[in-house]
Amino acid sequence: MNKKVLKTLSITSLMLMMVIAVSTSVNAQKYAYVDTKYILDNIPEYQDAQDELDEISVKWQKEIESKYKEVEDLYKEYQAEAVLLPADIKKKKEDAIISKEKEVKDLQKKYFSPEGLLFNKRQELVQPIQEKVFNAIETIAITKNFGFVFDKAGGTTLLYGSPKFDISDDVLDEVGTVMQTVKRDQRKK
Repeated sequence: MNKKVLKTLSITSLMLMMVIAVSTSVNAQKYAYVDTKYILDNIPEYQDAQDELDEISVKWQKEIESKYKEVEDLYKEYQAEAVLLPADIKKKKEDAIISKEKEVKDLQKKYFSPEGLLFNKRQELVQPIQEKVFNAIETIAITKNFGFVFDKAGGTTLLYGSPKFDISDDVLDEVGTVMQTVKRDQRKK
């Protein structure tokens, strides 16, 4: 054979070996998935945090509604007597209504905005639990040599997951080493 054909064959065989090596390493990659909703539902501390957040939210929502009712009552009272009021008193009452409504909107923002107290309370109560769950997922992924761990709870694009790759119970067991979780045989599916 001539040198050109040998060179082409050796390059072709080298490329073929590289393709085989890459495809073998890709096929050796292990995958798993978790259901974080299932995991969090089986951590009593998480449910306690959610209950506390719900309680705070309802309390603050009632306070906001009560204050909006006050604004509404002021406005109705103003409408009833507006015809008889002099212009300067009318203006004072209008300003008072506008001011009261602004106070309520500011309070609502203080409680429920993305930088508000409810968001901060959620960060305080829920984030440490989520971090423990993430750390457990990471520990299991490293220990069991998973290349990827997907979460099927968040509406991801996981179209199918074989139950043998579901490590949610393993994550709950791992989290159980640092906080209370529901025992494996009593978990809600």
